[in-house]
Amino acid sequence: MEQKTNQFKKVLSRYVNYRGIDIILYLKDGSVIELDKNRRIEGDYVIKNEREGVISRIELSDILKADFYAA
Repeated sequence: MEQKTNQFKKVLSRYVNYRGIDIILYLKDGSVIELDKNRRIEGDYVIKNEREGVISRIELSDILKADFYAA
């Protein structure tokens, strides 16, 4: 399981840095989050900066899956 988590983090880290990729996160609690272009990974968290100045932290262990789309 640890290896799968590290692989997911590696793939997600790569795509978070590409601004031309839209990312949709599906969380274990059933919620769906669309990451805008202003995003980054810090440690085991995805940081989402919203236009209103709100910063959201999403723990990697809470993510069930991610979809990537070319913008």
